[in-house]
Amino acid sequence: MLHPPFPGEDPAAPKPVDPIPETPADALPAPEPDPWTAAAREPVAPEPAAPEPAAPAAGFWTPSAAPAPGPSAPTPERRAGRLLPLVVTSALLSAILASAGTAFLVGATAPPAATSAPGTATQTSTSSGSSQSTSSVTVTDPSSAIVSVAAKVSPAVVTITSTDTASNLNPFSVPSTGVGSGFIYTSNGRILTNYHVVEGASSLTVTLEDGRQLAGRVVASDPTHDLAVVAVNATGLPTVAIGDSSTLQVGQTLVAIGSPLGTFTDTVTSGILSATGRSIQVVDDQTRQLRNLTNLLQTDAAINPGNSGGPLLDLAGQVIGIDTATASSAQGIGFAIPINAAKAIMTQGTAA
Repeated sequence: MLHPPFPGEDPAAPKPVDPIPETPADALPAPEPDPWTAAAREPVAPEPAAPEPAAPAAGFWTPSAAPAPGPSAPTPERRAGRLLPLVVTSALLSAILASAGTAFLVGATAPPAATSAPGTATQTSTSSGSSQSTSSVTVTDPSSAIVSVAAKVSPAVVTITSTDTASNLNPFSVPSTGVGSGFIYTSNGRILTNYHVVEGASSLTVTLEDGRQLAGRVVASDPTHDLAVVAVNATGLPTVAIGDSSTLQVGQTLVAIGSPLGTFTDTVTSGILSATGRSIQVVDDQTRQLRNLTNLLQTDAAINPGNSGGPLLDLAGQVIGIDTATASSAQGIGFAIPINAAKAIMTQGTAA
């Protein structure tokens, strides 16, 4: 602080300056905080993270949860555009299933009142509206049916060996033999086969499935249809069931049983009915003349030499044809005589 000179004081002499009283530090008022520097010095508490959205339950056509919009996330409008095909597809699928009205149950568990037999498929039709109607169609499983047919029919299928000595008068010649098949249709030993299997034979040997060999004789023949009936002296033999070839449908499964090549007895093959009403020309083994066979069944079931005279069966195990020929220049083309064409000669053979 400045003051005027005292009396007798030299005005030019330096004037003492009053010392600034010291104030204790704790007595000083606290400075006001700088909002900019204070914000920089104090740590900023992180904002709490948004809770993770719950994952949707697994289900058909359930879209996955989309992430929250962010710098790299698509806008809600674009995301909805990608999910729209899923929603539309799901709606269309629901509409199709609702409008179809037909369910195919294969191997599924059915209610007790509509239980299907093993190896079958059930088709159930349901009408729309409050009233319902149900119809069932049983379709046999081919694989299990073929097993059943083989077990049922094989005991009645025989192998026929023919020996021709009449044409071999030279004592040094070897008798010719042929092997074919046949099936027992009466328990007292009547067997149906092809005429060309027994044609010109001086003796016949019939071999049963159980290994027994019996002498056979021709009791009826029909060369025009290539059919013959052989009789053996036995009773209580297993027999086949005779079907109706007029009810056959192209495409249905068929089974052939016989002795191909004369060696592989009781061979089972299967195929379909390829066509009906076929006509072919065959060569007569004895006369070497052509013979016409008409109204035949065509099948792709494997038929080979030795199968001649064996049964062609449907999946019910009924004989619907007699195997008679095969195309030597092709595969899968065999022919059989319809069983209805043989019923007359079978009746004649039974009476003989």
